Amino acid sequence: MVKAQIGYNYKEFGIGLDFSYLRGYTNLARQDYHIGQSVSFVYNYSPYIPITAELQFGTLSGGGLTPNLDKYGRMYTNHFEGLILHGDIQLGELIDYSESYFNSAIKGFYFGSGGGIIFNNNTVQRTNVYDGTNGLPNNGPSTYVFPGSNSSINLTIPLRFGYEFKIFNEYEEPFMSVNIGYTHSLVFGEGLDGYDDPSSKFKNNATNQYSQIVVGVKFNFGNVTSYTKVIRQL
Repeated sequence: MVKAQIGYNYKEFGIGLDFSYLRGYTNLARQDYHIGQSVSFVYNYSPYIPITAELQFGTLSGGGLTPNLDKYGRMYTNHFEGLILHGDIQLGELIDYSESYFNSAIKGFYFGSGGGIIFNNNTVQRTNVYDGTNGLPNNGPSTYVFPGSNSSINLTIPLRFGYEFKIFNEYEEPFMSVNIGYTHSLVFGEGLDGYDDPSSKFKNNATNQYSQIVVGVKFNFGNVTSYTKVIRQL
């Protein structure tokens, strides 16, 4: 009975660790790149459908104190945390890869989405630096204070795609995996950079966003469950 199940079995749960190269898309044109991290708990509904609760830690920043970096001298740094629940589906769930090298090679590609919340913790420069005094450019009065909140909570929807490389043990079970992917997250609200200027004064009509190029590992554990197809093929 055990031999009959070799190649079909997988572990029900997983623990993941990811590193990402990320940047924001906010009210400021100039954005910086940073390294982020996340830890996750995974329920493997099948070998190709992981459902993940992810805790993210990262930094977003942009703007600057010189006119070439921002017209008004605005800048922000956001040390944020995110709690995200998302599900992915890999092509292995959808296609027959039993007798095709090509299908077997592409079965690790995935796409997915979900939802969560972002906890923003901003340091923000809120006054106009370039008011025409001392020979500086005149881009408006120094009395104007750019409105917004340094601390906020926003809803987010991640859009995900990538590829998962499964690594098998001596029982042909996928005991760990390596993931390479891209995530683009829509963030509803003005918390990512802390600026919330009225659109009548400044261009402020796009949804805040941030992107991540992700590399991570997942280690599977827990109950052994059988799948309907051989997981490792060709």
